[in-house]
Amino acid sequence: MRAVIQRVSQASVTVDGDVTGAIERGFLILLGVNQTDTQDDVIWTAGKVAGLRVFEDDDGKMNLDLSQVNGAALVVSQFTLYGDCRKGRRPSFVAAARPDQARSLYESFVAELRGLGVTVETGIFQADMQVKLTNDGPVTLIVESPGL
Repeated sequence: MRAVIQRVSQASVTVDGDVTGAIERGFLILLGVNQTDTQDDVIWTAGKVAGLRVFEDDDGKMNLDLSQVNGAALVVSQFTLYGDCRKGRRPSFVAAARPDQARSLYESFVAELRGLGVTVETGIFQADMQVKLTNDGPVTLIVESPGL
């Protein structure tokens, strides 16, 4: 499982002109599911993301996590995170999970984050989405499960 996390001051996702999810301070999480991912990857990745200490404390140091700043997460599925561009000019997506597996693990990731006390908004799985954000910092990180 691969997650691109962007610390944001605001983010939203729109589908067919309707906002399906929006947050203020927190994380925009672009989530890719690999064909070998399992529930163990979901649990590990959600725990890692929820515990990331990348918000500034009173001393200006990145020392606080989402819960400590009352932050939220906007989770957007993105199979293109598993696009392999090493050969040719057209990415190969063979490592990405098939839609039924990816949907199940994506929904499980959202549920796991919520179970950890994170307020979560989402896009719509497999929809053509427009994502807007204000990256705070900018801070952008990649979290990848160790293939548990």
